[in-house]
Amino acid sequence: MAFTDIDDASAHFQCKIYSGTGSSQSITFDGLNNMKPDMWWQVNRDLARGIYVADSTRGVTKYLTTFTDNSEATVSTYVTSFDTNGFTLGNGDTAVNNSGQSFITWNWKANGGTTSSNTDGSITSTVQANTDAGFSIVTYTGNSTAGATIGHGLGAVPKVVLVKRTNSNNRNWAMYHEELGPNVYLKLGADHDDAQIDDVAYWNDTSPTSSVFTVGTGTNSRVNAGTLVAYCFAEKQGFSKFGKYVGTGSSVNSYAFGPRIHTGFKPNFVLIKAYDSVGNWIIFDNARSPVNLADDYQYANTAATDGTSTTQGIDFLSNGFKIRNTYQDAGTGGDGYIYMAFAKNPFVSSSNAVSPAGAV
Repeated sequence: MAFTDIDDASAHFQCKIYSGTGSSQSITFDGLNNMKPDMWWQVNRDLARGIYVADSTRGVTKYLTTFTDNSEATVSTYVTSFDTNGFTLGNGDTAVNNSGQSFITWNWKANGGTTSSNTDGSITSTVQANTDAGFSIVTYTGNSTAGATIGHGLGAVPKVVLVKRTNSNNRNWAMYHEELGPNVYLKLGADHDDAQIDDVAYWNDTSPTSSVFTVGTGTNSRVNAGTLVAYCFAEKQGFSKFGKYVGTGSSVNSYAFGPRIHTGFKPNFVLIKAYDSVGNWIIFDNARSPVNLADDYQYANTAATDGTSTTQGIDFLSNGFKIRNTYQDAGTGGDGYIYMAFAKNPFVSSSNAVSPAGAV
């Protein structure tokens, strides 16, 4: 049987390394397909500036950060447009376009910036969805009702929902992950490395459906008159995978004994977070590490330069990834970890052909 309907992952997700110039420049993606980004994550690899997030629903000048609990900010000199196959930068500063410094950006496609009103939930939401790739951007205004529901537009059950309040400081990001269940959430933001937190206020102990996700009374997922954005991800075979694993504590030199995680594709991007112990939100990608060992990493929850360590790496495999470290962020023996992974190449194409990505 065909393993995937997405033979070219670059039509829906792309990583890009670029060099800052200090003046306006256009960045063009390298994938086989042109892709206009709708969600843009970006970080300076050389200076401790942290990850900035923009999307085409809120507008390219509206920024959130994953390393703070700050509200949305408006900056007109960062990204000035999302383009047919990339994006254009303004003068910027050390955050996005400093001359002579290296930057990495991770980009997802939704619906080209075209939104629609969604009345599937008790709260009317604004949605732009890419149902082929299982990704939607949802904005909504909270009310005073616990157990409120919000339409996500995916037509499939999201396995990950990442929510951020945009109009108030001191509000962390909250992640729902199917493998952990709706009674807990993970906290992303200013140096947050917390283990999972049991709190009905976030998802109201209610799992998402193919049309809505549910929120409780929490000020970080639903608050009266609060404005919020949610990034929702449904799993698509051969393109995205959201799961969990248990670390073995096996080092880079103990290759045979580290956990091997099957995704059904060669990953282009992997985010890992410990859920039953403290640990940073760590990101690996195939752009910074095109060959194994993939030992260039970035933390989402702190403002830090790229880390490079042969004891903090993973391997990208033709059909998954393998943990090659003992660190608390990804490989401590006996600790549990969740992950989000997006494809570089499917292992088996829609025509049942095995991908040439078979080599590590």
